[in-house]
Amino acid sequence: MALVLIMVGLPARGKTYMARKIARYLQWHGHQARVFNVGNYRRQRLGAQQPHSFFDPDNPEGLTARKALARAALDDVCQWLAEGGEVAIYDATNITRARRGWVQEAIERAGHEPVFLESICNDAQLIASNVRQTKLRSPDYLDTTADEAIRDFNARIQHYERCYETVDNPTSAVIRITDAGKQVEARNIEGHLVTRIVFFLMNLQIEPRRLFFLRHGESLFNVSGQLGGDSALSPRGVAFAARLPQLLQERLGDVTPEVWTSSLQRTQQTAAHLPYPSRAWKALDEIEAGACDGMTYEEVAAQFPDEFAARAADKLNYRYPRGESYRDVMKRLDPVILELERASHPVVVIAHNAVIRCLQAWFTGCALAEAPHLEVPLHTIFEVTPIAYGVEEKRWA
Repeated sequence: MALVLIMVGLPARGKTYMARKIARYLQWHGHQARVFNVGNYRRQRLGAQQPHSFFDPDNPEGLTARKALARAALDDVCQWLAEGGEVAIYDATNITRARRGWVQEAIERAGHEPVFLESICNDAQLIASNVRQTKLRSPDYLDTTADEAIRDFNARIQHYERCYETVDNPTSAVIRITDAGKQVEARNIEGHLVTRIVFFLMNLQIEPRRLFFLRHGESLFNVSGQLGGDSALSPRGVAFAARLPQLLQERLGDVTPEVWTSSLQRTQQTAAHLPYPSRAWKALDEIEAGACDGMTYEEVAAQFPDEFAARAADKLNYRYPRGESYRDVMKRLDPVILELERASHPVVVIAHNAVIRCLQAWFTGCALAEAPHLEVPLHTIFEVTPIAYGVEEKRWA
């Protein structure tokens, strides 16, 4: 039996952000998960820029069109699950009992398990922030001024508010998020997978915050081309560590971030001059090269030609002899990712090539197979700000 998460809530309550993050988290742990966003069906079939009157419940043409779009998305959900999908996330407002009953009946008729995920927000300031931070970047308002977009979107919200009915069926499986995670409720929840989703949601922060990722300064092993090890910084790496406080202060101003390093000396030496609180994580250590530790790639190719070829063929799943694969690194980064997702303040992560690649992959949402091939140059700082429709990414050296 597959699982269908049915999103519920008024616009600007973080539903799409949560849906995408849940899908990413499940994919990260090897599950087939996918988001079916009804808004995307509307944009693709009717065009992005529909006026707020399209969403008026008293507009019969708009109501008919929206029901057809919802049905198309739901049909695709059932088709995808029939082809082997594990978790589908049906991302729409679903604000009336009648609409939810229709969706639930279709899901159960197809033999799948429905779970409602309702996002409620009573914080006017948070709603206004969500509108400004997310909807102004929405495809619906690409060629619209900020004031016009906010005015139109608030009118859209008012249409939905007129007919909103909270999830109150006592027999339904429900997860309810209130005020962006200040309160999380779970009712009639069973099974490891759903329980894991609840735990993830308890650690999810939907408000934007800045995260900074960078590799350690150049190390002696970088100079010699050796894998792994615990070498110190090279003279060039020492010079970068001395410049790092100024580079970060230019971006942070008077804001004080938390600094996370690995347990290896090259990351801690890179952070040595930073005037911020620091924390060392073993989970942030470089990918374990096992029998190849301390070797160059040329030496690996000469001494372990089969291993070298296997790594080139499937870098994501290849595991060094007595070492790790990228998938192993992704799994051990789980507590780090949860802490980054719940952080409400800036965090600076100073780690290693494979680790930064994985963190970049998590936040950018790229295909997992692409993660081992991301470019993460030395002495380059990546600034990542998660937003509802993806991430804003900047980099500088």
